[in-house]
Amino acid sequence: VQLQASGGGLVQAGGSLRLSCAASGRSFGSYAVGWFRQSSGKEREFVARISWSGESTAYADSVRGRSTVSRDNAKNTVYLQMNSLKPEDTAVYFCAARAGSIGSAYQSAYDYWGQGTQVTVSS
Repeated sequence: VQLQASGGGLVQAGGSLRLSCAASGRSFGSYAVGWFRQSSGKEREFVARISWSGESTAYADSVRGRSTVSRDNAKNTVYLQMNSLKPEDTAVYFCAARAGSIGSAYQSAYDYWGQGTQVTVSS
C-alpha cells in the first residue's frame, strides 16, 4: 500500500482544513488508518484513527471536538477534517495504514506510512 497525504497549507487561527490520505495498491478497505503529526522539535504524536469500515474512530484529546476522521473506501481515501485550528496545530501531518479492522494510537502498529503534509496555522 502506498499512501499520499495532501491538503495541508497555511491557514489563520480559527480556520479549517481537510487533509486527504489517498492510497494505491491493495484494497484500502481492509486497512485501518491513523493520522499523526510532528511539530518542529517534538516527537510525532497520534491525532486520530479510523477502522477499516469507518464505524470506529478515536481522537487525541488535543483535537477531539474540532476534528473528524472519515473515509471513502470506494475512492481509497481517508480524510481528516480539522476545524477551529490553533497555532499549536502547526505540524507535519502523516497518515499511516495497518492491516486489520481496528486502528491504533501507537505508531509501531502501522505498516505503511505516507509522506507528510505541512499544516501551518498563523495567529
